[in-house]
Amino acid sequence: MSHQHSETQSLQLQSGRISIAKSNFYESNLPEYEAFDALRPRGPTDKETQASGLSVLSVDMLVTKNEKDHTTDKYKCSTLIVRRNKEFTIVIKLDRAFNAEQDDVQIEFVIGSAPDENKGTHIIVSIGKEKRTASWKGRVVETQGNDVTVGITPDSSCIVGRFRTFVTVVTELGKQRTPRNPDTDFYVLFNSWDSADEAYMDKEEDRQEYVMNDVGTIYYGEFNNIVSRSWNFGQFEEGVLDACLMLLDAGKVPLLFRGNATEVVRQGSALINAQDDDGLLVGNWSGDYSEGTAPTAWTGSPEILLKYAKQGCVPVRFAQCWVFAGVLNTLMRCLGIPARLITNFISAHDNTGNLKTDIVLDDDGKVDRSRTRDSVWNYHCWNEVYIKRLDLPEKYSGWQVIDSTPQETSDGLYRCGPTSVNAIKEGELSYPFDAKFVFAEMNSDVIFRKCDKSGKIKIIYVDSSYVGKLLVTKKKDSSEYEDITSNYKYPEGSLKERESMQMAEHRGVSKDHLPLPEAGVDLELQADTIKMGDNFKLKLNIKNQMSQTCTFSAIITGCVVYYTGVTSTTFKLENMSATVEASKTESLTIDVNALEYMPYLVEQSNLLFVAYGYIEEKDASVSIMRVVTLSPPELTIKMVGTPQVGKEVLVSVIFQNPYNFILEKVQLRIEGPGLIITKLKKYSQILPGASVKYKVSLFPRSPGKKVLMACLDCPLLRQVTNQLEFEVANN
Repeated sequence: MSHQHSETQSLQLQSGRISIAKSNFYESNLPEYEAFDALRPRGPTDKETQASGLSVLSVDMLVTKNEKDHTTDKYKCSTLIVRRNKEFTIVIKLDRAFNAEQDDVQIEFVIGSAPDENKGTHIIVSIGKEKRTASWKGRVVETQGNDVTVGITPDSSCIVGRFRTFVTVVTELGKQRTPRNPDTDFYVLFNSWDSADEAYMDKEEDRQEYVMNDVGTIYYGEFNNIVSRSWNFGQFEEGVLDACLMLLDAGKVPLLFRGNATEVVRQGSALINAQDDDGLLVGNWSGDYSEGTAPTAWTGSPEILLKYAKQGCVPVRFAQCWVFAGVLNTLMRCLGIPARLITNFISAHDNTGNLKTDIVLDDDGKVDRSRTRDSVWNYHCWNEVYIKRLDLPEKYSGWQVIDSTPQETSDGLYRCGPTSVNAIKEGELSYPFDAKFVFAEMNSDVIFRKCDKSGKIKIIYVDSSYVGKLLVTKKKDSSEYEDITSNYKYPEGSLKERESMQMAEHRGVSKDHLPLPEAGVDLELQADTIKMGDNFKLKLNIKNQMSQTCTFSAIITGCVVYYTGVTSTTFKLENMSATVEASKTESLTIDVNALEYMPYLVEQSNLLFVAYGYIEEKDASVSIMRVVTLSPPELTIKMVGTPQVGKEVLVSVIFQNPYNFILEKVQLRIEGPGLIITKLKKYSQILPGASVKYKVSLFPRSPGKKVLMACLDCPLLRQVTNQLEFEVANN
């Protein structure tokens, strides 16, 4: 048998694709087990076995007891799951009583297709007369009759994955090894409860939130009008752990890397996107999702991971940043690494890492789409993982940014991180990985340039505080958000912020300090929360900070924009002017009618307004941008009855089309961990004013706080979501 893919675990690789033998790819009788068998010495004959006087009858992995001790009992899996550096016990049943002075018994743990003691893929723990040192600890806890209870402690840095167990009786005549038995397999995960593990977290409330919580909240919209949706991480759902390990196998992540948290999170950030390695999810920002599922339609990770596994590692279509982040969070928590999902509002995508985001306006003051290469995303989602960085000074351990949205390559693959949040804040950008890119996402200057009719471009205004307005994550034990901006950056204009920027420049990030005429005027664009389909007013406040009256002329443009900052159709162009007295503020009001923008809306319904102003007295320009996110209509969830474990409860999801146009190709998804697997209902169309009502029955499997989430999605209407939180009582 060829061992060219010896680092992959329990899978056959053919022509770069993975084929799964039988329905459970880990329990199939793959040739690699034969390879392990071939390495062992000749087994004894029946006559020799009788002479040795000891045989193994069975091995009990004590799944229920061990999983309770290891905080893994939430996983819906019949196979034992344990955590590193914590003892678990197994019972070995022999055909006679065990004699520790005379008998030599070895317990062997194997992972991968080419077991090697030197590589940590073949661990031998001895009990009995022959003692040998091993990275894993083993001890006899007790003997009772013919049963031996053995305690096994996996090493704190051992490989994370699925191990196979063999018990071997060693005699002068040879070795008698138990046959392959999938029932004695077990998974080893990172251990956030143990200070020797790289994934250690010292507070129980933090571990409950960032490792054990299987439902999260994703924040999006705009920084002064934040909206949220629930997401089912579902790391304990049946098949999800296998799918996560399958993803590592498909990406050919060497087993040697899988004990190192820094390597695992870096590899994970590459594997969640399919950009260059046939990873999990295909990114798509085109608006055409006819060949898959729209990113806005997903409600959680299990559906995506299980689809990937079922299809034999064919990438799932489609995702955008919050989907990539949601599934990466699941992968991390499933493997035992603390993780959380972050939203950065007003996030720069800086292609060059030079802290400059260029917005080019044409002679009319409109965004020049042909000349504007950089983009400012309304929001961007990434992840943080909490790990010790053994490759960095100690103060840079803790929360690390990882990002699986394919934006730029890092060491040849589309991935980002891990990069220390503490290092980002200090501007210390020389440490791995991708610190300059992450720093630019929240610290870039927005440079407005104007192109005249002859094609000459000049800088008219620099806004150094537009990007990285607000960074948020879910609060512990709450669906409200927590402002974590101060984790990433010092207050705008403070001495510490200047020192951090100087350090960043010292570490190779270029920032132009451009001498521009002082405009003496500040602009502010204001808009209320607006529902899609409403008329609204936009207010431009002009603050004159000079000691003289100023004459101000403005061009205001409105265009439809994707959440990534890419502009679409321009639907509004207004020329306005005002005379503003010294140290006073004047306001200009722009009426925006639904009839103007509705025909041109793209997904997520964002409108970008750019105001370009000229101050005659100063011969200076000023500019400002503002994104307005239009709120979608409501989705209602109603429950009949009191939720109890094992008892039926009825739920209805109701939606009414408030528009004068037909909604076509509508998908309605409902899911909730511990409540219901993903249900999908399709409607060919919903007529204007018409309602739909989808009823489902729930049979809660466990008590406690639960979240049921629903999402309605169609080409003309995205991000219509709601969730219902409730307590399930014990029967």
